[in-house]
Amino acid sequence: MREKQKTRVAILTRSLEVGGAEIQLSLLARNLDLDRFELIVISLYERGALVEELESAGISVIGLGKRGRWDLVGPYRHLVEILRSFNPEIVHSFLGPPNILAALAKPRLDHCRLVWGFRASNMDLARYDWSHRVTEILQKILSRRPDRIVVNSHAGRKFSTSHGFPATLQTVIPNGIDTEKFTRDHDAGQSIRDDGGIPPASPLIGIIARLDPMKDHHTFLRAASLALASNPGLRFVCVGDGPPYVRETLQNFASSLGLDASVTWTGLRRDLPTIYSALDIATLTSAFGEGFPNAVGEAMSCQVPCAVTDVGDAAVVVGDTGIAVPPSQPDAMAAAWQSLTTEPKDQRQARAEKSRARIVEHFSVSAMIQAHADLYLELASKPERSH
Repeated sequence: MREKQKTRVAILTRSLEVGGAEIQLSLLARNLDLDRFELIVISLYERGALVEELESAGISVIGLGKRGRWDLVGPYRHLVEILRSFNPEIVHSFLGPPNILAALAKPRLDHCRLVWGFRASNMDLARYDWSHRVTEILQKILSRRPDRIVVNSHAGRKFSTSHGFPATLQTVIPNGIDTEKFTRDHDAGQSIRDDGGIPPASPLIGIIARLDPMKDHHTFLRAASLALASNPGLRFVCVGDGPPYVRETLQNFASSLGLDASVTWTGLRRDLPTIYSALDIATLTSAFGEGFPNAVGEAMSCQVPCAVTDVGDAAVVVGDTGIAVPPSQPDAMAAAWQSLTTEPKDQRQARAEKSRARIVEHFSVSAMIQAHADLYLELASKPERSH
């Protein structure tokens, strides 16, 4: 009997360094059924922290050797050569520059379906350099070339539709949270608290986010200052990194608020389950741009209740297990923390367990994988669209 042919899928990303989109890409690639799919992952830049886990799972990873922002012609030619050789039925690109390169390559490929990946919602492009605006314009120009646009949040779909991207091409597939990896480890969390000199009676509130304008650490720090006025025992931790000048500006701002003794800056950490396990509350203070915030889902999977700003699908992810407040309102966030930290112990424990249960039920890796597999097979079986 002739063996059933596998569906060939090429996934294209800017890099394989650790980030929200890249983590989801790795989860997707490592968990697709390799009896049904033949898969390669292509990165514009060489190597990256996630390459080893992909290759260990038997995934072929190819770097295009991009050397900088304006090094485009060589990587594009290399991309077309690789795709022509692999002859994929599906090309799935993640985020702006890969979306643009994949759309430009599509006419040079035979019988290929293109899936774009969008990961954000109401981005404030004025907060970033001009290249982000150019990327947005080019995506709009090319937006009829993809056969489907996968958005990881309902807020993202609404936003991209309002900005001219075809609604009929968009499909929402929420992120999947690895609930086996993100599980509470009380002893490991306690060691983090002990190392930081955090007293047992001091609630620890953490933000796990890169130092980026959309994450609005200024609101986090202002809320911390307000919350300390009513509860001096609170402690705070900022986990994540960014450009040195941004980190210095934020730390100086924290000092101006008198927070030096109350806020710890850890930089980038890889041991996130351990960090989450040390927290009493995880928080997200983003002002714009969120789609599906991984850090919220990961914290909830580790039984950490969350207080979030109502940006992107953060409130949808939290549901009734935490508190959502309007963005850029430090007093509202401080009040949310006060409410969560003063609950009776049995209510806090019930909320923690409910938080994990919500992720397991609604945002599992298996659901995310199945949704992508179904989409790939559906597109591969359809006649090619005319553009």
